[in-house]
Amino acid sequence: MDTRANSASARDIAYHVHGYTNLKKHEEVGPHIIESGSGIRVTDDNGKSYIEGLAGLWCTSLGFSEERLINAAMAEFKRLPYYHGFAGRTPDITIELAERLVKMAPVPMSKALFANSGSEATDLSLKLVWYYHNAIGKPEKKKIISRIKGYHGVTVASASLTGLPHLHAEFDLPIDRIMHTSCPHYYRFGEDGESEEDFATRCATDLEELIEREGGDTIAAFYAEPVMGAGGVLVPPKTYFEKIQKILKKHDILLMADEVICGFGRTGNMWGTTTFDMKPDMITMAKALSSSYLPISALLINDKIYQAMVGQSEKLGLFGHGGTYAGHPVAAAVALETLNIYEERDIVGHVQKMAPLLQDALRALADHPLVGEVRGVGLIAGVELVKNKETRESFDPKLGVGAKCQAFTMENGLIIRAVGDTLAFCPPLIINEAEITEMIASFTTGLEQTLTWVKEEGLQA
Repeated sequence: MDTRANSASARDIAYHVHGYTNLKKHEEVGPHIIESGSGIRVTDDNGKSYIEGLAGLWCTSLGFSEERLINAAMAEFKRLPYYHGFAGRTPDITIELAERLVKMAPVPMSKALFANSGSEATDLSLKLVWYYHNAIGKPEKKKIISRIKGYHGVTVASASLTGLPHLHAEFDLPIDRIMHTSCPHYYRFGEDGESEEDFATRCATDLEELIEREGGDTIAAFYAEPVMGAGGVLVPPKTYFEKIQKILKKHDILLMADEVICGFGRTGNMWGTTTFDMKPDMITMAKALSSSYLPISALLINDKIYQAMVGQSEKLGLFGHGGTYAGHPVAAAVALETLNIYEERDIVGHVQKMAPLLQDALRALADHPLVGEVRGVGLIAGVELVKNKETRESFDPKLGVGAKCQAFTMENGLIIRAVGDTLAFCPPLIINEAEITEMIASFTTGLEQTLTWVKEEGLQA
C-alpha cells in the first residue's frame, strides 16, 4: 500500500493553493511543512530546526512561543469569544486597544478602526480618502499616488497601490485612479555623480511633475512605507521624506503611512514614521500589532478626517463600513498583551542594541564578489546580489540566483526571503547577540555556496 497518497504533502498538493508560489512547480515538489516553533526558531516535519530570519512574514516579533500571548487569547476566549462593533455595540477590550493605539501614535491621531490584515486596512484607508474628499466638497480630488516597488497588500485596491508587476499581471490591475511615481532606491536609480540628497530631490521633482500633469486638484493621497519591505528592503535616501512632504503640503495631498512592516520597533523606534520624520494623516498597521499570533490590523486617522466622517454619517444616516471580525475581542486581547510586552521589556531599546550587530555584520560582507549593496535600519536589512560589482549589473532574473542563495541558506538552518536577488532579513525582535552571530554564519556559508554555484555555472567571470 502506498501511504504517500495520504501524506500531508500529497494532501497539500491536492487541496491547498499557496500564495507567492509557482503552482506548477509546487505540484512537483510539494510543500515545506513547518510543525512547531519556539523562540526565534521553527521546526519542520523532518525534525530540522531553523532560525526564522524573516519572522515568518516580517511579523512574528516576539517569536513563536510567547506564553503571555497564548494565555491572553485563552482568557479572552473564555470571557468573550466574539462580539462585533456594529450599531454602537463593542467589546470592552476593543475600546482599550483603540485608546492605547491612539495615545501611542507617533503624530496626533483621533480614532482607530480595525480590520484583519494589512491589505484590508489599506483598502479601508483608500475608501476613507475618497469618502473624506466627497465630504469636504472636493469630489474631483480622488487620484492616488504610490511608488514603484512599494508594497501595500494583495486585495484589489491594495494590490493596485502595490508597485510590483507580479501583483498586477493578468489580474487587470491597477484599478483606475491609482498611479505610481519613482522608486527611491539610490543604489539602483541614482545617476553617476549624483548624491543621495540630489537623488531625493529628483524623486521629489518626479512626484511634483506627476502631480502637475494630472492636476493637483485631482490628487487625493500619497501612500508610502517608511522602509519599502517586500520591494527589497529599500531605505529612503537622505532628505527624501522631507522633500516629498513639502510637495504634498503644497498641493493639499494626504500622506498615508503604511506601518505594517515597520511599526512596533522594527526600525529602532516604535514607528517607522518617527525614524524618518513623517507626518501622516492616516497610519495602517498589522503584523507585529499582535506578533501575528492572531489576525488583526488597525487604521489610525487624524481628526480632520474623522470630523468629515461624522458629517457624512449624519447626512447619510450611518457610516457605511464595518467588518464581522473587526476589533475581534480575542485578537484585541492578544494585541494589547503584545503592546504590554513591548513596553515592559523595552523591546525598542533591545532593537537599538541589537541593530548595530546585525547591520555591521551584514555590511562586513560588502566586499564579497556577489554582494552589490547591503542596506537596512534597525532589525530589517537586505543584501542585494549582483553579477558585476563595478557596473552594478544584475543577474538575469530567470537564473534565480537569489532563490538559489535562499535555498543554500535554508540548508544551513536559516530561513530568509529572496526578493528577486535581494536576500531580506527581518528576524523576531527578541533575537539576541548569539543568535545574530549564528544567523550571519549560516548566511555567509550560503553566500559562499552560491558563489561556487555561480562560477560552476559560468554566470560570473
